[in-house]
Amino acid sequence: MNWINYHHLLYFWMAAREGGITMACKKLHLSQPTVSGQIRALEKALRAKLFERSGRSIVLTDTGRMVYRYADEIFSLGRELQDALHDRPQGQALRFAVGVADTLPKVLVHRLLAPALHAGQQVRVTCTDGEPERLLAQLALHELDLVVSDFPSSPRLGMKAFNHLLGECGVTFLATPKLARQCRSGFPGSLTAAPMLLPIGNTTLRRSLEQWFDEHGIRPQIVGEFADSALLKSFAAAGDGIFAAPTVVEAELRRTYGLSIVGHEASIRERFYAISVEKRLKHPAVVAISQAAKMRLFRE
Repeated sequence: MNWINYHHLLYFWMAAREGGITMACKKLHLSQPTVSGQIRALEKALRAKLFERSGRSIVLTDTGRMVYRYADEIFSLGRELQDALHDRPQGQALRFAVGVADTLPKVLVHRLLAPALHAGQQVRVTCTDGEPERLLAQLALHELDLVVSDFPSSPRLGMKAFNHLLGECGVTFLATPKLARQCRSGFPGSLTAAPMLLPIGNTTLRRSLEQWFDEHGIRPQIVGEFADSALLKSFAAAGDGIFAAPTVVEAELRRTYGLSIVGHEASIRERFYAISVEKRLKHPAVVAISQAAKMRLFRE
């Protein structure tokens, strides 16, 4: 087995953290040839370039960024070990960087991620939302620990990732009390010609809704399409139309936006995934999210 030389890794980590070899030399009280030589030895052992020239400076390569994240975690754990051995409080919270697909309702995101803050140790959550494919690219570069999405990662994306199903549920059609009363009787046929607010583009929910409309011969009047799920709900709260949301967050949406139920549809399934580069979930925050989702959120 080939072992990493952790002295070499330390010199690389310090150079990356301090923004260059010169500053790393000052911190380590070592000469520049010594530090440069140790970093070259690490690159040779890993068979990969970790830094590249950018003008008069050096910057991390893609591989360098990945190695830096691992090194940062390794030396952070080393500090925690020292703290534990000397009965000192740990200086830093456990970092947890999660990417959230921008198509997910924010109230659902909160319920999914909240257990990470109570994972049995101090956790600092960094949450980024965006297009799922961009988030998966960041996951591949180890810039994120997890991606939460409403559709699984596909092999066609060319990256190794594992999909962990958090749970699934049907959808609830919601609107203001007045509009809900008008369309509740005769549901789902009553949705024909009713004002409808839909997620924009080729999203999982949009495809499922359009297929369901076709199967039931429903022709709603589409009055709005939205990339931002929060903005869609604001239009719904103003009485501009009906929208579909995961049934699991129905109560929160009714309470927050003053909405009423038009109808339920269990055949339209919304599935939610935790996507990681690890087959077995290890990060305490990820484990807490997965367990809470399966045992409480999607069990209700």
